[in-house]
Amino acid sequence: MDRERVLSWTKAERLGLADVLDDLEGADWETPSLCTGWTVHDVVAHLTLSTRTTLPGMVKGMVRARGDWERMEFDAARRRAADFGPAELIAQFRETAASTRRAPLSAPLDPLVDVLVHGQDIARPLGRVRPTPQEQTIAALEHVLASPFYGARKRLRGVRLVATDANWSRGQGQDEVRGPAGDLLLLATGRAAGLTGVSGPGAERLGRVL
Repeated sequence: MDRERVLSWTKAERLGLADVLDDLEGADWETPSLCTGWTVHDVVAHLTLSTRTTLPGMVKGMVRARGDWERMEFDAARRRAADFGPAELIAQFRETAASTRRAPLSAPLDPLVDVLVHGQDIARPLGRVRPTPQEQTIAALEHVLASPFYGARKRLRGVRLVATDANWSRGQGQDEVRGPAGDLLLLATGRAAGLTGVSGPGAERLGRVL
């Protein structure tokens, strides 16, 4: 995958999401996101960290969280959400939209996955529709399925994914799940909300594990 293209995609998605955030009202920021235990405010704070996290900071966070990656990420987001209000976080997010920096150990496609998925984490609970561009979403989905970080291999073992809005499918299982690529990306990253847009015998199976 061409690095400059990925950077261009990521910048466009960040700026588009920043425009959405501009329209949110005060109560929207305290709305629970699709990430269990995280508010919209927490998720936006987390998004600003992807270009600001350093290796020493990450190591320190892991020590604090006793090796629990998810706890480390949550704690860092909550601290930043406490330090900065919505307008400040939006400005920070927009300022670094074109940044080439990414969190330690992350791959070039991870920031794109981050903004595509977290964009849905924010928009869907607020009843907002945020379309996911086809080519970018398929690239993100391919990356998630190949990466050991997201746990998709275990989660989707025996399931065949088929996109209904693109010429794309993956997996060899008999339990097929059909739906828009954006919903398949949510399922691959462990979000039960993706089940609302899919069908097939594999959907029931995923519903028991998500």
